[in-house]
Parts: sequence; C-alpha cells; structure tokens
Amino acid sequence: MSTPLTWGAPHPERADAARNRQRLLATARELLAEDRPGCLTMDRLAERSGLGKGTVFRRFGTRAGIFQALLDDNERALQQEILSGPPPLGPGAPPVDRLVAYGSARIRFLAENQDIARAAVGGRQPGGRRPPMSQIHIRVLLRELDLPGADVDLLAGQLTSALEGPLLLQLFDTPELDRPALTASFDAGWRYLVERVCGPASTPAG
Repeated sequence: MSTPLTWGAPHPERADAARNRQRLLATARELLAEDRPGCLTMDRLAERSGLGKGTVFRRFGTRAGIFQALLDDNERALQQEILSGPPPLGPGAPPVDRLVAYGSARIRFLAENQDIARAAVGGRQPGGRRPPMSQIHIRVLLRELDLPGADVDLLAGQLTSALEGPLLLQLFDTPELDRPALTASFDAGWRYLVERVCGPASTPAG
C-alpha cells in the first residue's frame, strides 16, 4: 500500500501579496513570450507590472529567483499528478513502476521548461538548492521496496542526482542530438538505472 505523500502546506500569504505574486508571474510570462529569457530583468518586470522594484526584489530576491518561481509554479501540475493522478505516475502502481514514471515525467518537464530552468539555475553548480520534491518522492517509493542492506536515504539522494536540473540541462546542450532524441535517451537511461537498482518494472517502456 502506497504511503501518502505530501509536500506540506504553503506558507500563509496575505491576499495582497498573493495578488502581487500572480501579477508578477503573469507579467514575467508575457515578457518571455515576447523576447528571449535574457531580456527578462528585475527592472523590466517592475516597469511592465506597474509594481515597485522593491516589491520585485522582496518577492524574488534575484533575477534567477524570478525563473525559479516560474519553474515552481509550472511544477505544481506535476505534483498534482503524482499525488492524485492516474497510475503509474499517480498512486496505485507498484513502486518500481512509479519510480520509472516519475523520472520520465521529471525529464519531460525539464525538457519542456529548459529555458526557464536554465535561467533559474543561473551560476549555481549541480547540487545547489532545489525543491526537495524528487528526493522526498523517491525516498517514499524506495521504502516500499525490499532492498536488503540498502541505505534508503543515501540511495534516494543518489537517484535524485540523476534528475537534477543542472546535470540534465548540461546534457541537453549536446548539439548533435535534438531535444526529443535526448529526452528519449534520458528516459531510457533512467529506466535502466531504476531497474538495475530496484528490479524490473511491470509497465512497458515508452
């Protein structure tokens, strides 16, 4: 039986702060639709949104923080699929199948949001701060498996590193392969890794 997974309730937010956040995110998306990510700056976001620059800095801290907020907002749909969507990504499938499905979904998410994710990473190196969603979810699924002698917490961290944004984004820079081909290769590699560690999945590849 699957262990219920939650990421905790969001911090309480004043109504005006919530409105400002949504306004800033919507404005940031408008600017990205008009131009390349490099043109989205704190100054432009403040000017277009009609909010003070101080409000933008308090909300995001840095330019990279704008992109991290956009990425987190986009990731909410994936979180809902994991929590309550159909199996194998959602509850109800064997844990190995859910691990395979989660990695595939995470890889596709980063491929589809590559430009935003790259800007969110900024100058950070792999292993920098990231939302703990992957490691929490992977740890929960590993604990449902019988893995004698395994340090589940350590193993969850090692598997999470295979889905880290900085690492995958670096690999996405491979010029000789297009994005769909790279996504398929990463997907196959993740499945192979999980099945070598945890045993075969029952769901077919793809």
